This record gives sequence, C-alpha cells and structure tokens, in this order.
Amino acid sequence: MNYFNKNDELIVLGIETTCDETGASVISVHKNGKQKILSNIVHSQYEEHSGFGGIVPEVAARAHLKNISFIVSESLNKSKIDVSKINAVAVSSGPGLIGGLIVGTSFGKAFALSREIPFIPVNHLEAHILSPRLFDKIDFPYLALLVSGGHTQLLYVEDLDKVKRIGTTLDDSVGETFDKASMILKLGWPGGRNIEIAAKDGDPNFFKLPRPMLKRKNSDFSFSGLKTALFRIVEKKNLNKQIKSNLAASLQLAIADVLEDRCKNAFKTIKNFNKECKNFVVAGGVASNQLIRERLKSLGAHNNFTVFYPPIEICTDNAAMIAWNGVEKIKKYGIENVNKFNFEPRARWPLDPDSKAVRNAKEPR
Repeated sequence: MNYFNKNDELIVLGIETTCDETGASVISVHKNGKQKILSNIVHSQYEEHSGFGGIVPEVAARAHLKNISFIVSESLNKSKIDVSKINAVAVSSGPGLIGGLIVGTSFGKAFALSREIPFIPVNHLEAHILSPRLFDKIDFPYLALLVSGGHTQLLYVEDLDKVKRIGTTLDDSVGETFDKASMILKLGWPGGRNIEIAAKDGDPNFFKLPRPMLKRKNSDFSFSGLKTALFRIVEKKNLNKQIKSNLAASLQLAIADVLEDRCKNAFKTIKNFNKECKNFVVAGGVASNQLIRERLKSLGAHNNFTVFYPPIEICTDNAAMIAWNGVEKIKKYGIENVNKFNFEPRARWPLDPDSKAVRNAKEPR
C-alpha cells in the first residue's frame, strides 16, 4: 500500500482542542522509515482559567476560537513545510469539551476541504496510548495505563482501533485528584505540576493517607476517598509551607502506591488476553510525574514487562500525538480510506464501547 507523495514522504497536520490546550503539529514520515516532528506548538490556557480554580468550558471554547488560526500558522511556519505539501489533517474530535471540539473539528474540516486532502477524526484517548509508538518500536498488543486530568484506565491495546478496557476509575480520575488537592492546599492550578514541586520538600510518610482499592482483586481505581481524607486533615491544620509540602508528598506517594497495585493486578489479568504480551505503555498528563514514572518502570521490570513512556512534553495534551494517530490510520487503512468529512465531534467517545458502564464514574467513556 503506497501512501507516500512523489517525494517519498507522508506529511500530516494535527490539531488538538479537546480541553484547555490549543495545539497544532506537523509530522513527516519518510519512505525509508524515518519519522520526525517538524513542529509542535501548544498554547495552554493557564491564565484564562487560573482565577476559576479549574477549566470553564465556555472560556476554553472562546480561547480556542481566538487562538487556533494563529497556532496552526505558527506550526506550519516552524515546520518549514509549504501548505501545499500537507497530505492530510488529523483532528482530535473527542472525547472532550464539546465547545473546543467543535472549534477544532470545524477548522480542520475547512482546512482539509479547501486543499482537497483527507480529514481524519482522531480519538484523543487513543492518541495518548499510541503516542510512544512515535518514538519507540512497540508492537501490538500491549497493556496501557492512561492517566490524565479526565481519565484513569487500564487498557489492552490489541491493534489500532481495537482496545479492551480492563480497569477504570469508579469516581475521580487521578489527574482530577491532583488538581483538586492542589486547590485544597492552595498551591494553585494546574495541580499535578504544583503538587510534584511542593512534594520535593516534603516527607511522604508524615501523613498516613488511605490507599483506595489497594489489594482488591480487580484493576479498577478510586480516588474520591483520598481527596476527602486530605481535605479532613487540612480542616484541622494551619497550613504553612512545610505542612503543604508534607501533604503533597504524602498524597503523591499514596497515588503512586495505588497505581502500582492496580497495574500489578493488570499484569496478571493481561495473561488472559495474551500470555506473550510483555509491553506496557504509560501515557497521559500524569505520566509526566517522575515518582510515578520511576515506580511503574520498576514494577514493569520486576514483572518482565518493558515500560514505555512518551517524552514529558508529549504526555500532556498536544497535537503531535494527534498527527501521529493520523499517520497510523493512513498506514493501516490507506490514505484513500481515512477521509471522514461527515464525522461530528463527540463529547463522549469510548475506546471500548462494549465495556460495562461503571456506576458513579465521572469520566467520558
């Protein structure tokens, strides 16, 4: 199947607008196998949302609308690729905040239609769990842990567009837990980064926080109780810098313990799908946390799994992973079969639509 242009290249523009980052990226893949991120521009809406203590959907949508044209232009300029050389545009079309999804999808369709190239809708979650394949040779199938602001899932990735969920959160995502904890500790937003910074000066064993679901036989998660326990401690304390650092370190350790325990169960469960499965991918914004990276890498080594992470800058939301997902689809289905102009953005777009719904779960399925 030949999907390269006359210069033996495949060049894809990626666009990301699912939450609070406006992103655009250009990726090139050469016939000789060399693949390269030519540009990856991300505008984060920290300033727009910082006064609210979280992401306001309408504010996010307006910011995407304001920034997307400039961000795409910047990405194209940095890539030094003429617009006429773009072979396809891939857009994160769900799941996410519907306002931002509409902005990105509409822009992507207009871009593709005006240049008569394919429009490829991309599942944002799948883009995360495939992103390490841009940097490392990782054959299907593999186990993936997706940990981000909106999602906490353990997934058996059998192939492109073929994913089985084996574990999920019953309430809050791990990223939401970091964000809410940061607000409770008055460390600011975004929470994950601020918790990690504060934890460097803290004693992780100073406060005894719960480890929800620890030792349970399944691979599901729960974090709402951990967040509540932190709040109860803060109610009784006069917060100073050291107490904040101790609480941040204790929270981070508790979360790492839970993730390690749940993944250990998943390693056993995965043998029911494929006894030869030995690759483990960790992706999503929380995968940038150094303690979690170290703990899960060690866990994988002790269980004969090779652990893969995307680079730190690709853990958080970005358009490079979206463009790469477009490349993966073109490689599998052919460039003539990936055009989906009729696709509408989806606030909910489960990777495993046949999985059983989880009661009280907050994240999109």
